[in-house]
Amino acid sequence: MNKNNFGILYVVATPIGNMQDMSLRAIEVLKTVDCIVAEDTRHSQPLLRHFLITTPIIALHEHNEREKTKTLLERLEKGESIALISDAGTPLISDPGYYLVREARVAGIKTVPVPGACAAIAALSVAGLPTDRFVFEGFLPAKSGPRMQRLQALNNETRTMIFYESPHRILDLLEAMRTAWAPTRSAVIAREVTKLFETITSGTLEELINWVKSDTNQERGEMVVVVEGMKEDLLDTQETYHDMLVILLDALPLKQAVELVTKITGQKKNTVYNLALKISNNKPIIPD
Repeated sequence: MNKNNFGILYVVATPIGNMQDMSLRAIEVLKTVDCIVAEDTRHSQPLLRHFLITTPIIALHEHNEREKTKTLLERLEKGESIALISDAGTPLISDPGYYLVREARVAGIKTVPVPGACAAIAALSVAGLPTDRFVFEGFLPAKSGPRMQRLQALNNETRTMIFYESPHRILDLLEAMRTAWAPTRSAVIAREVTKLFETITSGTLEELINWVKSDTNQERGEMVVVVEGMKEDLLDTQETYHDMLVILLDALPLKQAVELVTKITGQKKNTVYNLALKISNNKPIIPD
């Protein structure tokens, strides 16, 4: 519960491209608080000037968040109110601010959301994939090994998955998804959402890879990738051939076990092979 003499920490969403997505409430809050905390003050100044907001602004980013939080909490405890914004969209969603919000709540300071644009939710809303259950994965590791490990860990995820990606890594991500899952998995690339060159393109992972390769413009801008989860009936089937593989791998080389399970189940060889590798790698080493 907020103590009466404490200020309020507002977490304010800002546009991700189109200035008209700025809410009237967000403008009012940013004009009336004592201080605005922004991820990059140089990036945020044009937004503030556009809406004639003259409130003092200071930087809060991943390199100074813990250091700055102490000072900001002291100001809040003295009764000042502060607004937290990010470069674009909703703060804390793959952006700094978690430590400040957490510590403010621990200190009993009231935290108030001022909702608005969020690239992940905007992309999901137009993807045409199931929206009743979804999971936000944000940015995956940039290095291929850890990225593949994370994707393989999501192999049985049945919820729609949302990812962020840098334009220069979009092909690497799509190709890793194709390898970890299946070329036929449905997905959507939402590029430059709400901006001038916005494109929302759907297809299988294989189709999207070919599309990006055919048009270098699709490797520019901010990317959200929305991918369908594994269908429940396929998950049941996978559990069946998982058990087959466990038995066969005890008696046969990996290649032969994969070929047999592929013939029996009708599953794609690449999918069965990836699962066989995971089973083999997780087997305990039994000493002679």
